[in-house]
Amino acid sequence: MKTPHYIRHYEGVLGGLLRPGKVLVVYGPRQTGKTTLLQTFLSRYPGRWYLGSGDDRDLRGILESESVQRIKSAFSGYDLVAIDEAQQIHRVGRGLKLLVDHLPGTRVIATGSSSFDLSNKVGEPLTGRQRQITLFPLAAMEIAAMSGPMRVVEGLESAMIYGSYPEIMAEPNDTDRRELLLSLRDSYLFRDILALERIKNSRLLLDLLKLLAFQIGSEVSLNELAGATGIAKQTVARYLDLLEKSFVIKRVGGFSRNLRKEVSKSCRYYFWDNGIRNAVINNFNPVADRNDAGQLWENYLFCERLKKRAYSRIHANIFFWRTYDRQEIDLVEERDGRLYGYEFKWGKKSPRPPRIWLETYKNASFQVINQENFLEFVT
Repeated sequence: MKTPHYIRHYEGVLGGLLRPGKVLVVYGPRQTGKTTLLQTFLSRYPGRWYLGSGDDRDLRGILESESVQRIKSAFSGYDLVAIDEAQQIHRVGRGLKLLVDHLPGTRVIATGSSSFDLSNKVGEPLTGRQRQITLFPLAAMEIAAMSGPMRVVEGLESAMIYGSYPEIMAEPNDTDRRELLLSLRDSYLFRDILALERIKNSRLLLDLLKLLAFQIGSEVSLNELAGATGIAKQTVARYLDLLEKSFVIKRVGGFSRNLRKEVSKSCRYYFWDNGIRNAVINNFNPVADRNDAGQLWENYLFCERLKKRAYSRIHANIFFWRTYDRQEIDLVEERDGRLYGYEFKWGKKSPRPPRIWLETYKNASFQVINQENFLEFVT
């Protein structure tokens, strides 16, 4: 089955992000459509362009050679050079630096699924010569832009269970969606980490993720994770860092202005996609039959809000907030000198704002996000 073409946010703005003599780096999890985004953009590009893959031996040989003469000979005359799966190229940042330095009129796009590997390879060589964006699984705001906000409402419970990877959403039945998600879990989820970090046992990573999957919305203790998995605390911290940098999970720290009552040294973890989270625990039951609907709702809202901020260029520091006497707020955004607190509720309850929150932070707001008002929050 051919995956339908979903109109991605960056299709309309990618051209405006390109600059001569600069590299636009497009990060993102595997299978989110980076290659399709490139191909769609290039099919409409008015100038002369080249599209190559880091899997191609000849392309790797040219960029890895770090030979100005070879690079200039290969890429002269192109207005735009696009390199897909650029993390496959050894020292790709140094090769791209030579390209933009010696062909200063050329625009360059490089994509990569593994942020920690590609950033290590392009970061220092391309200091001042790159711009970074992230392509996520399909966002609610993209679906609303394509098909109207009611499509987001109608597909809400499916998104909470099966997530929003383009290939998953294209499947017409739930059985195929489950099989694809389990395949994604087993075939792609750890590929970058296992290959690049020489970690031999993916079972340890999966066990760690299972523990995180049951702790969405709760603080995570490295000591408890280490004890439950039988892995050293330092190794657990390293694995969590790798899983975050490879776009599996997202870490959030606690907010505090050093009040004695506030919890600030712990952290929480969310999954970049609900479908991956459910594949990790192998549970695709309907929302009505689950005891973790609140966790699914919180993970969904957190990630859709993350996508909205990124695509709408809403710059914010993000935290959770909790006091030792268990007053808490799921998400705090610090932006434009103000604090915005959001509490996520799947049911109809509408709790009052924590008294100490409003008393302590005079410029702070508080809002409950539920099924009745979530559209504005995510689209």
